[in-house]
Amino acid sequence: MAKKESSYSKSIEEIEAILAKIENGETDIDDLSTEIKRAAKLLQDCKEKLFRAEQDVEKIMRSEE
Repeated sequence: MAKKESSYSKSIEEIEAILAKIENGETDIDDLSTEIKRAAKLLQDCKEKLFRAEQDVEKIMRSEE
């Protein structure tokens, strides 16, 4: 079964939660690498969503000209 894509805002919320845990020293050193990898994946997903949204807006703007 395919994993449902998370929304941009949910991804940002999760990134912020990960960062807060790390900054507050709540992340065990054994889990730090996993948390960082998860945040990096979420950031990449967000970048891709922003890029797609930008492409869509540009396409709409061109069609309105």
